[in-house]
Amino acid sequence: MSVSTARERDPEPVMQFSVFVPNRMGRMNEVVRALAEREVHIMALSVLDTTDSTILRLVVDDPDGARRLLDERNFAYSESVMVCVEVESEKLLQEVLGALVEAELNIHYTYAFLTRPGGKSALAISLEHQDVAEDALRRHQFRVLYQSDIAR
Repeated sequence: MSVSTARERDPEPVMQFSVFVPNRMGRMNEVVRALAEREVHIMALSVLDTTDSTILRLVVDDPDGARRLLDERNFAYSESVMVCVEVESEKLLQEVLGALVEAELNIHYTYAFLTRPGGKSALAISLEHQDVAEDALRRHQFRVLYQSDIAR
């Protein structure tokens, strides 16, 4: 008789939503307010504005809820996987960056969490080869965060 064991599911990665809105007064507030009304909490935020448009980069606690809202409201957006890591001090920030350099990974951009998951600071990082980055960070004893770690 064979014994079957359940394979543990891979943790769900943290998703970033890049929401594209015209660079006009009140548009960022409209997105933030709509998410809040649906009780989708913004955990991390970065804003990149140009003359004509703004990109709101958001990490939220409920990606499915955010996706539904953005689709219903016809907001233009894209999604991408982020590597998120706990960073307890400025010294550890240097070590996080050092671990990624050691792994020869190119960082596209990074931003800090607004809400501190588990009471600790965290950093969202966009880079090439997420799996390599996660392995490098774990080798250096850093805690990589997944969607379940930031959900409320």
